[in-house]
Formats: sequence, structure tokens, C-alpha cells
Amino acid sequence: MNLPHTLSSAAVPAAAPPAGSPAEATGYDGAGIDGPAYLDVVHTAQDAPGWLDHAVSLYSSYGLAIFAVLMLYGWWSARARGDRERAVRALAAPVLTVLAFVVSTVVKSAVRELRPCHSLHVATLEACPAPDDWSFPSNHATIAAAAAIALWFVSVRLGVVASVCALAMAASRVWVGAHYPHDVAVGLAVGALVALALGLVVRALAPALAGRFGPLVRAGGPARTPGASA
Repeated sequence: MNLPHTLSSAAVPAAAPPAGSPAEATGYDGAGIDGPAYLDVVHTAQDAPGWLDHAVSLYSSYGLAIFAVLMLYGWWSARARGDRERAVRALAAPVLTVLAFVVSTVVKSAVRELRPCHSLHVATLEACPAPDDWSFPSNHATIAAAAAIALWFVSVRLGVVASVCALAMAASRVWVGAHYPHDVAVGLAVGALVALALGLVVRALAPALAGRFGPLVRAGGPARTPGASA
């Protein structure tokens, strides 16, 4: 599908894959799904103030660290309060997130969708990845959504903050040109569904597991009756 595009000096030109490359020969072109919407976002980013593009690019590249900090805080807070079951759920949060990432990676390898910068030959804020670095679904969006859902099982407040951050991460991946909107939408869905299913299992097993982790789930003092939020 041929779509119009413009280049911006503030963006990084994304080179097309060489003729006959593996990506060109076997990759799926997802531009027909929402390519025009993707280009609208990318062109808006190209015309945006430099400080905004820089901020979004930084968040897109390093924002996943926020979820690690929230998980650490959730575990430390639950442990300090003697809420062993909540501490178990906090310890499980990174495990759930990694498993969601594995599922996303398997889907990505099966679908083999070309990155939009290769399909549309458009300049993007983020450098165009290698031709075989597939686009669908977005691993960043998957990880962010899985972390957010896992944190809902730890604390309502942490879940709300993480959910906002996850949506911002998904949007940032389109803004910098790394993914189509459908890539991040499905990534959010995959992460949320995997984390929700596994989180329910962890919540059911938490009472039985709480006594097996010793100081990892209890800093000292009497155990606290689990509450609804932290």
C-alpha cells in the first residue's frame, strides 16, 4: 500500500530493507490496517516542538524502568507492613510481566510483521530497527500492560499509576514511529490478559505461599490481615 509521507530534519530517516532481504521476502506488511493513522501520528511528531519529541523519546526508551520501581515499592511497602499475601503478589509481579513478554515474543515471531518504517519508508524519531526486528505486537506495550495489571493485585493506587504509565508507553511507541497503532493495542491486550489470568492464580495461591518465603514477605512483627489496597 503506497501512502504519502514527508520527512523532517528532526527525525531519523528510516532506511528501507535491501531488495531481496529476508524481511522484504517473508515479512507481513501491516500498513493496510492503520497505516494512515500511523502516518498522521508520525507527521504530528515531526512538527511538534523539539522538547516534546525529546521527552517522549526518552520515556519510550527508558520508561519501563518506572514499572520496576513501582513493583519494588509495592513489595517493600507490603513487607514493611507485614502483609505477607500482598508481598507474595508483589514478588510475582515481575514474573507475570516476563511471562507476558515471552507470549508476546512468540506471537511476534509467528506473525513477522515488518516495522512501519520499512513498509512505509517514513522518517521516524526512533532509528529504524533491523528488518527482522518484527513489529507486531509491541513488546513495550505488552510489558507495560502486564506490569500494570500485576500491580493492581498489589495496590489499587499503584495499579492506577501503572495503568496511566502503560497507556503513555503505548502511545509513545507510535509517536516515535516504532509501531503501528494496532501493534500497541494488541500488545496492551496480550499483556493485560496474560497478567490477569496468572494474577488470579497467584492471588488464590498467595495464602499458601505466604509462609514459605520467610523474610522476603515479612519484615517482622505480627502478620497483617490482607487489605484491599495499600
